[in-house]
Amino acid sequence: MNDEIVLSCKDVHKHFKEGGLSVDVLRGINLEIAAGEQIAIVGQSGAGKSTLLQLLGGLENPNQGDVWVAGQAINQLNPAQRGLWRNKNLGFVYQFHHLLPEFTALENVGMPLLIGGLSSKAAQEKATDILTKVGLGERLKHKPGELSGGERQRAAVARALVTEPRCVLADEPTGNLDHRTAEQVYERMLELNDVVGTSLVLVTHDPTLAKRMDRTLRLVDGLLVEEK
Repeated sequence: MNDEIVLSCKDVHKHFKEGGLSVDVLRGINLEIAAGEQIAIVGQSGAGKSTLLQLLGGLENPNQGDVWVAGQAINQLNPAQRGLWRNKNLGFVYQFHHLLPEFTALENVGMPLLIGGLSSKAAQEKATDILTKVGLGERLKHKPGELSGGERQRAAVARALVTEPRCVLADEPTGNLDHRTAEQVYERMLELNDVVGTSLVLVTHDPTLAKRMDRTLRLVDGLLVEEK
């Protein structure tokens, strides 16, 4: 970890319209994440953790404030520019793997590299390497329907990290797995995160996992509070 800030937000607000009412979800979020830092975000269901992660990833725009990724305020980019910036600098892992069912594990993991302009050969080599590191070297040609739940999530982790992004955003990535499989996936993710050197923002309900991060932030009443 060093002093370089790879992701930050300043006075970020988000509200949603429900009927004639405006519901405040985030009420002035300020956050800085250093290169290589691992952050856990915890809080009650409905507190706005997933909404915050979507804002940090440029998947939604704040109603007020700015989100900065690798020195760029991504909410000020147009959708095409934002998509390219996101592909270059961010990786995403969700509770559901979101692998494309018609493609093999190798093709799914190599896709972000192809979108980023890498040659087919180079993308295949890099995807093979990272899939091997997550223990799927013998499953490269298998489609998602031929993989177990844990294998699918490991492939999703590999896809998130294959571009060596500045930061990975993970939203309860093992919520659908049993405890033992979840532990295996987390071990692979944290090991690989250290190897690649990316930052990690992890939304989790697991206090044991949260304690393994460098910092834990609790979302309460639309604000982030650091836990000691």
